[in-house]
Amino acid sequence: MPEAALSLFPLGGLGEIGMNCLALEQRGEVLLIDCGVTFDDRGLGVDVVHPSFEALEPYRDRIAGVAVTHGHEDHIGALPYLLRRFDVPVYAPPYALGLLGERLREHEILRHAHLHEMRVRQPIRIGSFEVEPIRVTHSIADATALAIRTDAGLVVHSGDFKIDPNPPDGELFDAARFEELGDEGVELLLSDSTNVDSEGSSGSEEIVGEALERIVGGATGAVVVGLFASNVHRLRVLGEVAVATGRKLVLLGRSVQTHSRVAHSTGYLGWPSGLVYPDQRLNELPRNRILAIATGTQAESRAALGRLAREQHPTLKLTTGDTVILSSRVIPGHEPEVSEMMSDLMRLGAEVITRTSDRRVHVSGHAYQDEQVRLLELTRPRSFLPVHGTLRHLQKHAAIARDFGTDARVIENGQKLILRAGLLEDAGRVPSGRVYTFAQRPIDGETLRERAALAETGIVVAFVPVDAAGRLVAPIALTTRGIAAEADPLLESTLAAARGEVTRAIEGLRLIDEPGAAARTAIRRTFFQAFGSKPVCQVMVQVVGGTQ
Repeated sequence: MPEAALSLFPLGGLGEIGMNCLALEQRGEVLLIDCGVTFDDRGLGVDVVHPSFEALEPYRDRIAGVAVTHGHEDHIGALPYLLRRFDVPVYAPPYALGLLGERLREHEILRHAHLHEMRVRQPIRIGSFEVEPIRVTHSIADATALAIRTDAGLVVHSGDFKIDPNPPDGELFDAARFEELGDEGVELLLSDSTNVDSEGSSGSEEIVGEALERIVGGATGAVVVGLFASNVHRLRVLGEVAVATGRKLVLLGRSVQTHSRVAHSTGYLGWPSGLVYPDQRLNELPRNRILAIATGTQAESRAALGRLAREQHPTLKLTTGDTVILSSRVIPGHEPEVSEMMSDLMRLGAEVITRTSDRRVHVSGHAYQDEQVRLLELTRPRSFLPVHGTLRHLQKHAAIARDFGTDARVIENGQKLILRAGLLEDAGRVPSGRVYTFAQRPIDGETLRERAALAETGIVVAFVPVDAAGRLVAPIALTTRGIAAEADPLLESTLAAARGEVTRAIEGLRLIDEPGAAARTAIRRTFFQAFGSKPVCQVMVQVVGGTQ
């Protein structure tokens, strides 16, 4: 590839929401932008999902580093897995570095990592790339865009952003610097597409603070505010609300405790001494002085809100007169679980307030259409590539850029482009995919398929006792899990029928036939006729003098 060219290939985040990871390559050297995870909601025992790093193997010794835009899990959560495989430096804003340190400590690789701090408007050299963080506003503290000077010219990556005129931390979206970059000449803009369906502007966090203070001030019992723990702006606002209303903050959930600790250590949270009250001593507080912050707004079963709804929380029990505020959005796909959790909270007597009943209790951290257009106006790029969204999001954002007069392309994970002379060209594909993990270890695809089959159809376990000639020497034993209740008459009759079918199948075998395979086929066929599905079937053939 000629020197004045840059190739780009996304490993995650394009064609999906989450798992953001983009590779830039020039002179045979790679710079990664973010390295995040996503989550699997199928209930198959998966902790997180991270991008496949196979495409990076040819550059094993030529990965200049990772430039991080901000500290959300879908942007930093996969770094422990990357750093186990590649010994590369990571450059990030201070708050993201604090969160990353927590993750690397959990993975027991912190002392081996090479972490470097980036500050806004201070360019740094990462290999052959020059990277300058630019302040943007988002639903997490210390969020940045990146201005990247490459052989092919100036590339701007928005990161996750919105344009909040009054952020709680006072760190404004740096419109002036974006305009200067536009004057310099932006060859390519990559921009956040998450909220491309929403017209207008996303709204200021200041509005949420006013709404929360009004609701908490008028509440007569305990108040629980559910939110994403990473929203440090809202944590700061809730501290101000607690002071204004004479309440104590109580932190429910490990993630909110982690974020508050990192936010304090990096200077983004300055709650007064004594404002936070230990949840183990909640019974000492009058209910009208409790302002609890809880995780689990998506009805995660092990999180604080879900445990409160099920009356399983060890330190707080909700009752009539209490208020629960869900200060967050519902991620698409989680609506049924969140609705059920809300119903459970209401059954306890709590008043539940959501964005549906009061739109002011939450604003998005992602740009709406007016803000996306504003970034285009400021940077005036020659080419445009939408990022962070499903294919529908990306195509709609590209259409907005084309209306603005910019050449826009749409690609998904694994597709490769080359930027040359301000234009994007197709350059084939690279390997891409997902790696599912549990307890920090990968789970192979066959295991996941088996788990899915067990969840869908249940399992039958059969013990088939035979002699050396393959003849049955005792009754066949069958047991099931996940098919029907033990007392179900249909299950009882099906088990009896299956025993008969297995007996006939084995009695008709020749010496060279496999009794286990015959038994498995007979069992699955019998259960399909009765229940309409073929369960997973595990057959143990017991032979006199040994086991097959």
